[in-house]
Amino acid sequence: MAEILAENLSGKAVMGSDGTELGMLYNITMNLKTGALGDLVIEPHEAVAEQLSFERTEEGHFRVPVDHVQAVKDYIVVRR
Repeated sequence: MAEILAENLSGKAVMGSDGTELGMLYNITMNLKTGALGDLVIEPHEAVAEQLSFERTEEGHFRVPVDHVQAVKDYIVVRR
């Protein structure tokens, strides 16, 4: 995947590989020792929140492993 600046991802919409809009990118986690990206933290749309099987944070955000990312263009597309 080509390099993308984190500032360009802020507030970007997240879509499932099936075309469903999942929510908005809230944050990204990373391992401070290795620099490896961990999870996308997504603020889900209420309409799809109960349909997603990703781990949730205490605040109700979803943690999507970065290896689920399929594309980053107008949307961040993730495998569901």
